[in-house]
Amino acid sequence: MISAQEALQRLRDGNRRFVANVRNPEASQHHLRRVDLLADQQPFAIILGCSDSRVPAELVFDQGLGDLFVIRVAGNIVAPSQIGSVEFAATKFQTRLVVVLGHTQCGAILATLDELRRPATNQSKNLRSIVDRVRPSVETLLATELRHDTDALVRQAVRANVRASAAHLRHGSEIIEDLVAREGLVIVGAEYSLETGEVDFFEGV
Repeated sequence: MISAQEALQRLRDGNRRFVANVRNPEASQHHLRRVDLLADQQPFAIILGCSDSRVPAELVFDQGLGDLFVIRVAGNIVAPSQIGSVEFAATKFQTRLVVVLGHTQCGAILATLDELRRPATNQSKNLRSIVDRVRPSVETLLATELRHDTDALVRQAVRANVRASAAHLRHGSEIIEDLVAREGLVIVGAEYSLETGEVDFFEGV
């Protein structure tokens, strides 16, 4: 079993390679690893990330087949299915690191801000369910002076949403709470920069 700190270092190292445009040769041996993984998998980190096509976790962290257990949903929100997925990976594979990965210019954040400023009358109930989960972390910021600076507001909202999702994971499941308290599971929050390719682990580290 790989510890949370070792897993975090692997992700940091992989992201540095990604930013430098240097690939890990082992991560790219998909044809060889596919056969090795037929019987089992041992992902060393769980990534709860946004569905945005510009933020594929395996590429951002320069990892290969079988390395990451990736859960993707718009706005990296936490709903029962995401909690269950984390429970599954953490218990079955003994994966000890969970990363909630947000990113700059997140469309779900922008959509939530738009909805709060100009509520839609015919919004899909499914899209609204995403907005409603992002809303609490964004709504409080709109009550501050940040409302006068859209760029700063979006930057802070992305991070606030990551923190809220990480907190929800930590306290939304007795199984996860027990793994954190007794088994060394660590949940951290991070932000990927679309502009630089860098991942900043800023919460829970």
